Amino acid sequence: MKETVTILGAGIVGICCALSLQERGVNVRLIDRGEPGQETSFGNAGIISPWSVVPQALPGIWKSIPGMLLNAAGPLTIRPSFWPKMIPWGLRFLSNSNEATVHDISDAMEVLCQPSVTLFRRHLEGTGHENLVVDSWYVHAFRNARRASLGDLGNTIRKEKGAELELIGQQELQRLEPALSRNFKAAVLIKGQARASAPGRLGQVLAEKAAAQGAEIIRAEVTSLTKDADGWTLATHGSTLKAQKIILAAGVWSAAILKPLGLNIPLVAERGYHVEFPNSQLQLNNSIMDVDAKIVASSMEIGLRVAGSSEFAAIDDAADPRKKTLLAKQALAMFPDLNDSDMKFWLGRRPSFPDSLPALGPIAGQPGLFAAFGHSHYGLMMAPKTGELLADLVAGVPPNIDLAPYSIQRF
Repeated sequence: MKETVTILGAGIVGICCALSLQERGVNVRLIDRGEPGQETSFGNAGIISPWSVVPQALPGIWKSIPGMLLNAAGPLTIRPSFWPKMIPWGLRFLSNSNEATVHDISDAMEVLCQPSVTLFRRHLEGTGHENLVVDSWYVHAFRNARRASLGDLGNTIRKEKGAELELIGQQELQRLEPALSRNFKAAVLIKGQARASAPGRLGQVLAEKAAAQGAEIIRAEVTSLTKDADGWTLATHGSTLKAQKIILAAGVWSAAILKPLGLNIPLVAERGYHVEFPNSQLQLNNSIMDVDAKIVASSMEIGLRVAGSSEFAAIDDAADPRKKTLLAKQALAMFPDLNDSDMKFWLGRRPSFPDSLPALGPIAGQPGLFAAFGHSHYGLMMAPKTGELLADLVAGVPPNIDLAPYSIQRF
């Protein structure tokens, strides 16, 4: 009888772990309190980029943080009740902003992001929904043309790793994206990537593929893990389950599951919002970032989605209604002809460590328990390679990369 691996969390990371395990002939069981693929990655702006290799903490970022916090329209907010947790997390974040560390982190990000498009397309083969991943560029649009540069640190890193970049002016930008406001004077194009036209449906389709291949999908909330002589006992509301090997892919909720095991990790909810316009009457050719507002717009199957914001708060704090107003205003500033009727508003919770890298691999002192969480802003694009790495580890195949940058013990 083949061994069954239990995956806690049926988000895009857990689903990709399941598919990669199945490719290696391993039985899988996915457990989640919600429907597969409908939590954090559901609200993604759709970017699937091999070139998302630039961490959040960059040299000099400390200079801009006060201004962002004081600006009501800025991309960063911190709930007052969260400051006791934010200060130690923030200090760790800033400690990763020196240039040498940035390059090291970027190398580790490259491992996870580089094969994302290829692996997603492999997972979608045979589903009939291969068009959920479409070729796309990433347009970083600037109102001030002098700020658009191929020579800043982020773009220098991308070029060093092989990205094809192009700097264009207003005329070329208008030809490329005619719906974009003429207030944008220049853009940096990041080529050679893709986007998901419906991130939530992508997760749903891949979960259905895993189920059709024999995966068991259980709707339950796991409240605790206990190690015993026979492996692991998983407590849910009203029942218990047994497991020999577990992949913990529960996103930001992973920290609470690990805490009773004596593991206190600096994982926080970096909450993000999006607004969606089903009657937008606009079609973007690529994904576009408003670099000033730090928001990203993409055409989705359901309409236009504009996503952004980094809000540090407790996981279950209520959504901030001011974000809805702000994102709607910023969307109209990007697209003056936008039909904003029937706008939808959404909140998600990115699981963020202070170094922009996830926790991957075996957890020391907890035999049979593997980490696959903490992907910050990059969960959608890091998910397929995460699945490959975890499937090899669980199946006993030695990895051909250094896993130290992703070790949960680094904290």
